[in-house]
Amino acid sequence: MKKITAKTLEDLEFPEIRKQLEAFCHTGPGRQAARSVSPFRDAGLLQDSLTRASEYLASFENDNQIPNHGFEPVDSFLGMLKVENSLLPIEAFRHMSDLAGLIRDHQRFFKKFADYYPYLNQWVTRAEFHGIIPERIGGVIDRFGEIRDDASDNLREIRRKMEQARAGINKSFNSALSRYQQADYLDEIRESVVENRRVLAVKAMYRRKVKGNVLGTSKTGSIVYVEPEATERHNRELQLLELDEKDEIHKILRALGADLRPFIPDLATYQDVMTEIDLTAAKARYAASYGGILPEINSDRKHYLRDAYHPLLLLSNRKQGLKTWPQTIGMHPENRIIVISGPNAGGKSITLKTIGLLQVMLQSGLLIPVHERSSCRLYDQVLTDIGDNQSIENHLSTYSYRLKNMNRFLRKCNAETLFLIDEFGTGSDPELGGALAETFLETFYERGSFGVITTHYANLKALAGELPHASNANMLFDRKTLEPVFSLEVGQPGSSFTFEVAQKNGIPFSLINKAKKKVSRGKVRFDESIAKLQKERSKMAKTGDRLQEEESKAREEAEKLETLNSKLKEKLSSYQELYDYHQRMIHLGTRVDKAAERYFREKKKRPLISELLRIVETENSKRKKPSAESRAEIKKKEQANQQIKKEIKEIRSQKAAKKKQEEKRKKSRPKPVLKVGDRVRLQDGKSVGSIDSIEKDKAIVNYGIFTTNVSVDQLELVEKGKKG
Repeated sequence: MKKITAKTLEDLEFPEIRKQLEAFCHTGPGRQAARSVSPFRDAGLLQDSLTRASEYLASFENDNQIPNHGFEPVDSFLGMLKVENSLLPIEAFRHMSDLAGLIRDHQRFFKKFADYYPYLNQWVTRAEFHGIIPERIGGVIDRFGEIRDDASDNLREIRRKMEQARAGINKSFNSALSRYQQADYLDEIRESVVENRRVLAVKAMYRRKVKGNVLGTSKTGSIVYVEPEATERHNRELQLLELDEKDEIHKILRALGADLRPFIPDLATYQDVMTEIDLTAAKARYAASYGGILPEINSDRKHYLRDAYHPLLLLSNRKQGLKTWPQTIGMHPENRIIVISGPNAGGKSITLKTIGLLQVMLQSGLLIPVHERSSCRLYDQVLTDIGDNQSIENHLSTYSYRLKNMNRFLRKCNAETLFLIDEFGTGSDPELGGALAETFLETFYERGSFGVITTHYANLKALAGELPHASNANMLFDRKTLEPVFSLEVGQPGSSFTFEVAQKNGIPFSLINKAKKKVSRGKVRFDESIAKLQKERSKMAKTGDRLQEEESKAREEAEKLETLNSKLKEKLSSYQELYDYHQRMIHLGTRVDKAAERYFREKKKRPLISELLRIVETENSKRKKPSAESRAEIKKKEQANQQIKKEIKEIRSQKAAKKKQEEKRKKSRPKPVLKVGDRVRLQDGKSVGSIDSIEKDKAIVNYGIFTTNVSVDQLELVEKGKKG
């Protein structure tokens, strides 16, 4: 397939399709890909793209929800990572880890449902997942985006000292707070935070009584914010440790970057794969908004669009609550060119644009709003001549531009071309321009091209009727209401309804009659004949629809009767079986009754027993004995059930033993002896703090920013520290 020009895409309003598609993308790379969507040059790649979009669309209707695919782009960070000893921000590594995780999740999902999504599974498996990428990043950065304490031994030691410094700050500050509060030197608020430091809120009159560093005053000047002298030393130590921590983190991140540098190509592939997944999901959601599907794509050069909608018009009308009329049109080697005629504002141009836009969308990998029984072909090129393209800059009139466009058509048209021309032949003298347009159309026809044109010229309508592999079509018009019906009918030309449209738009009837007199009587009669033919064809079409509907109803009634008949036969058969059973039981009861009566008269047991045995043997002979095969099958099922029960019992016993062992291990675990200064954390938590004091079974744990009072039983020892 050849490249379709930007001018053709603009004529068919394809840029607006791109804009609407972009709105359905979730990621920056996906939106960028949507902006550059264009017709494929390779038929194989196109088929894969269409099938992926169709599979994703199908996922909306079943329970197999595809995992979320949102991600942050990493391509800019990969460029930095290529530089030796480069320092990437923490979020860059997080994005890389998340991207690798997405690839892992999608590969697992599509592998599990490979039967439902074979093409999507094939797409995601083109990337090789390396578990070492998220593993190494996770060993340095936790899920909150912070560098882990155990990222290096040096960092662990630095942070341990930082905790001690913070504990010293809090302890010295609390001591000064208590002392100066008792001396009544502090304001009611007691303390505040200035430059991320805890400070005492000292009354201005006592500022010389409190030793320490003044960091500011209140707006009124009544309060002076003082950092206690005892706290300054710990703060200076903490600042130095923070600088050491920063240097160590940079060192760790550079080492992590060096570890990931060999995986740059894989990370780039991950982004490409997930970008296509985002674009495919956008295509599916966009298709769902206008009812798009993947029609059959044939190699027989057949093009059949049934109930085709213009997607932009459909979405626009839906917002305004207006009805949109679908169109049905077909082209094949025996009917390659269609000439559409009819009144202005009757829908000719929209029909033409619908055919072209749907073809361009399909060849760009987008699903299209047509009936599921539609069948499409692929064209090497799509050529369009739509709208008024006069150019003041290039000194081109409308007709000059059209002639230039026709020259391009003549150079490129062949059997693999779809050409779409609106108002063919207009812009010049009707007789001369019509003759030239007729010649162009004959040339396109001789080259085997496929095409649709709209026109008002009678000679082009006549030519379409004469050529064996071309046909006329018309947009229907209601002469009673003087309104277009927006329905395309293939088979005969249509009238332009010039005078009727003029009357609808308020032109005085006297002027219309005057105009009719200026036109040759033959022309008017020809136009009226076409209009009458259209009317008769419309009546025949309605009659045909009514007959078809009645035939369909008759067929449904026949099917219902047949179904009812089969049900009656089944019931009669079951009643017959029941009747036969009851008759047999009556006969059996009669024989038993006779034997009982005989015993009642003669009082002889032996004849009674022999008679009863004869009856039982007779009945048993009628019953079918199970065959050897059925007995073997029953035995096999019983053995399988016993095996399953045995396995379930073993699994339950293993779980019970494991549970007992876990409970025993918990009971046998020695209870740690906690002391002041020990680093601890809650048994179900992750935050680490230090013990400030212990009273009975309660401990005050300092987390740096705040302290909390918890039970000793709820704490577990992380690392022993020194007593404060």
